Amino acid sequence: MTSNVTASRNVSGAPIGSIEMRHPHADVTGTHDPSELGELERAVLQLMWQHGTLTADRVREELDRQDRPLKDSTIRTVLRRLEEKGYLTHTLENRTFFYSPAEPAPMVAGRAVKRILEWFCEGSVEALLVGMVDSSVLNPKELKRLADRIAAAQNENDSKLGDNKARGGK
Repeated sequence: MTSNVTASRNVSGAPIGSIEMRHPHADVTGTHDPSELGELERAVLQLMWQHGTLTADRVREELDRQDRPLKDSTIRTVLRRLEEKGYLTHTLENRTFFYSPAEPAPMVAGRAVKRILEWFCEGSVEALLVGMVDSSVLNPKELKRLADRIAAAQNENDSKLGDNKARGGK
């Protein structure tokens, strides 16, 4: 395992003076296909995104609250596998592992949507959005908000290009 000693509280909220560790076979490139995650793995990831940093005991307690009693060894196996797949990292303090998400939920969702685009839409975002509208996944109000955000992003990109050209750039 690789490790980094941190001198202060890290971004994930792990305690001061903890050692951040990553499984040696972790998929740090974020290439694992989220659609291949099992239902329990997805449930654990949701907990991580909700709470930020959790110990294995706390994950087990949270799952118990959801009427999902599991053995400690099962929880630790799921956490280890999620870390191997690149979804979690952990820090170590006083022999206790504190697990945290390796990336935010929208990044993982983006990879899942990319896979859907490849599988069903030949890579076309337009085809995906039309399908979402036609199947009532996106309502007209949401579609309008999305169109407004796209237009704002386009305007921002256009103004950056204009600024760059004014300074003599390409």
